[in-house]
Amino acid sequence: MTKVVFNAVSKRYAAYFRPADRLRELVWPRRGTASGEFWALREVSFDVATGETLCLIGANGSGKSTSLQLAAGILRPTEGTVEVQGRVAALLELGAGFHPDFTGRENARLSASLFGLSGREIRDRFAGIEEFAEIGDFMDRPVKTYSTGMVVRLAFAVAISVEPEILLVDEALAVGDYYFRQRCMRKVHELRRKRVTILFVSHAMADVQALGTRALWLDGGRVAELGEPSAVVRKYLARMADRIRTSSAAGPGAPGPEAPTEIAPARAAARNLPNIDQRFGTGRAEVTGIEVLDGRGRAARALVPCQQTTVRITARAARRIAAPNIGFMMRNHLGIDFAGTNTAREGCPMDPMEPGEARTVDFHLDVPELYAGSFSFAPAIADGDLVNYEICDWVDNALALPMARGPGEVYGYMHLPCRAEVVDVREI
Repeated sequence: MTKVVFNAVSKRYAAYFRPADRLRELVWPRRGTASGEFWALREVSFDVATGETLCLIGANGSGKSTSLQLAAGILRPTEGTVEVQGRVAALLELGAGFHPDFTGRENARLSASLFGLSGREIRDRFAGIEEFAEIGDFMDRPVKTYSTGMVVRLAFAVAISVEPEILLVDEALAVGDYYFRQRCMRKVHELRRKRVTILFVSHAMADVQALGTRALWLDGGRVAELGEPSAVVRKYLARMADRIRTSSAAGPGAPGPEAPTEIAPARAAARNLPNIDQRFGTGRAEVTGIEVLDGRGRAARALVPCQQTTVRITARAARRIAAPNIGFMMRNHLGIDFAGTNTAREGCPMDPMEPGEARTVDFHLDVPELYAGSFSFAPAIADGDLVNYEICDWVDNALALPMARGPGEVYGYMHLPCRAEVVDVREI
């Protein structure tokens, strides 16, 4: 029976002003020259039983990788206890354990032996390692000549070849190409069916919901939420969206809980951009605000499937804009352009804008059933038509919202509007 148990685990790192302070403490440990401390984990408790898949989520620096390193035995807790029963295979830091001057074959054999395989077992399984890694002649070349994707291929192939009882996977799979990543995910599903215990760290919320039996959200080294993946993911994405909206100082008219209950088409969007990752354009006009409103005209806290949503964008002209075209691009959690539109595309022509004139446009959407994730909106204004145009202002990731869970399961990225019909087939 395999299990992983964290009992009130805390992990502390000493901080030093100068490298010499670290050396001095090694020589005279009782004098204590550390100038400060950093707690990567504070009183974290959870347990993972045989066959469970626990997905760890959270922002960078929240303690996810530290937790896996403690489970792997690489680190020891400062306080509390970590109990692990079962053969562990870990895919943590990229290329960890590989010697750059050894060939892939030599590194694979060394890693497999460290996992506890005998020489005969390694020989019997090596063909499978080569087949899964698919790096060809590079197997006999030094690892320092590998690309990052090739290192991941070899590391994952070795990790699964040892037939682990407990598999620890950090964010390394995100480095591989799409084809190999799909193969890895299929293998992880296969290990789940074999009741292998898995601890999986990912920023891809779709993977978390597809793989996890439970999800653990770490925030600042502490447990923020532990439970059913969909529920934990929704709370996590809502918190991230709130942080994005409040990352810049709130200006006058910022969306709040007291927003009007009816959409007022004549009212300009709040003159506030919650976030600006990047901004470009000629500057002849600027986007001054964006809001996403629910069906009652309130500031939306999430995108709700099958519900009408309004994206409201306000722009102001600095110089005359002969053919204004206002629109937005919607991106998924990977930063990929997911969907977009503009007034020209929707057949909504606008009169020219004179200097100082502001214009507000409402885009009324029927949100489809999409996978759980975070989606950002990049508003823009251009001068011209769909073929010939000039970008006046484009604001990347001005607003981000999580996708709420819909009435049914979403297989893949979205649920297509569909009607199923049973047709009788009779023998002729």
